[in-house]
Amino acid sequence: MFAYELQQARHADLLREADAQRLASFARAARKARRSLVRRSGGHASEGRVNTDHGRYTTAA
Repeated sequence: MFAYELQQARHADLLREADAQRLASFARAARKARRSLVRRSGGHASEGRVNTDHGRYTTAA
């Protein structure tokens, strides 16, 4: 009887651990997808990021 209860407790622990790993994997995938989406859109709307550094080049003579 005691061995059966130990086995049931271990089984429950393994199920909890598997759920935690599954949730962590899902969170990693969601974070990766969000980073990819932000990288593609430049962090703004679908137009992307606009370069506002106009002082980089001088005008030609």
